[in-house]
Amino acid sequence: MVGPDPLGSEPDTWAVLGLQPGASAAEIKRAFREQARRWHPDLNPGDPTAEERFKSINAAYAVLSDPSRRRAWRQDGDSSTNGEELRGFPSFEDYLAHLFGRRQPVEWSGPPPPSPPPPARTEATQAAPTARPPAAASQPPANRETVLALTPQQAWTGSRHVVALPDGTQVEVHTPPGAGDGWRLRLAGVAPDGGDHLLRLQVRTQDGLRLDGLHVHYRLDVSPADAALGAQATVPSLHGPVELEIPSRCSSGQLLRLRRCGLCTDENCGDQIVELRIVIPSTLPEAIVELYRQLQELESSF
Repeated sequence: MVGPDPLGSEPDTWAVLGLQPGASAAEIKRAFREQARRWHPDLNPGDPTAEERFKSINAAYAVLSDPSRRRAWRQDGDSSTNGEELRGFPSFEDYLAHLFGRRQPVEWSGPPPPSPPPPARTEATQAAPTARPPAAASQPPANRETVLALTPQQAWTGSRHVVALPDGTQVEVHTPPGAGDGWRLRLAGVAPDGGDHLLRLQVRTQDGLRLDGLHVHYRLDVSPADAALGAQATVPSLHGPVELEIPSRCSSGQLLRLRRCGLCTDENCGDQIVELRIVIPSTLPEAIVELYRQLQELESSF
C-alpha cells in the first residue's frame, strides 16, 4: 500500500505545487507559474473549484517562496498566509507581473507558414486572459472552442496536428512541450469574422487520469462514512492500480500525493495528486436516511 501525504503536513504544501520537499527557489517559481496558469479564474470563468485551487496555490507559494515564513510554518505546522488572499483576481499577466516584478512572455510562436495550398497554418499562442467586465464573457463563444485530445507522449514532447474547425477550416497547430490537460491555446484570427478561436487541450486516460507535464491529477469520490472514519481505496495510475489509504476526518478538496506515480522519463518522474471529493448518492435507503437524521440530532446537541 502506498502511504500518501495527507493535507496539513509539510509535504502537502509542497504537493499543492506538485513539488518534492526541499525544491529550489527556481523550481518553486516554475511550478507556481504552471499551476497558476492552469487554475487562474480568468482561464476558468465560473468555476468555483478553480478559484479555491488558485487560492491554495497562492497560499502555498507565499509560504514556500519566503524562507522566514517557511521556517515558521515548519515549526508550528501552519501553512496559512495570515489572511492574505487575492481579492478580485487580477488578470493572469498582471498577477505574474506583480509577483515577479516584470511582465511575463505569454506567446508561443509557431514555425514560419508553409507555401499554399492548404492546410492553412496559423500561430498558436497561449490564450492570454483579460480582465472580465461585469457582464461580458472573457472568452470567445462556446462555438469558438475546439477540443484537441493528446496522448501523454504528445503532450510531453510537443506535437503537430491538423485541426478541423467547425466552419471547415483546417489549421496546422504545434502544441508546446509539457502541455497539460485543460490548457487553452489561442488560434489568432481564424474565425470567420476574423476573431480568435480557442483550442482546449485534453490529456486524459480512460481511467480518468489528467496529465499536466510530468504530474498526474485524479479525483477520487469518497463516501461520508469513509471520509469520517478513513478507508482504503484502489486508484488507477499510469503504472497500474495503487492501494491508497484515505485518512480519517478528511474533507472535500483535500489533496493526497502518490510519489513517483506520475509520468516518468529517463531523467525524472512526476507525482500523482489525488483530490478527495465527498459525495452522497442521489438515492439513499430509508435506513441510511434515518441514520443521518440521528447523526444530525447528535451533532446539534454538542
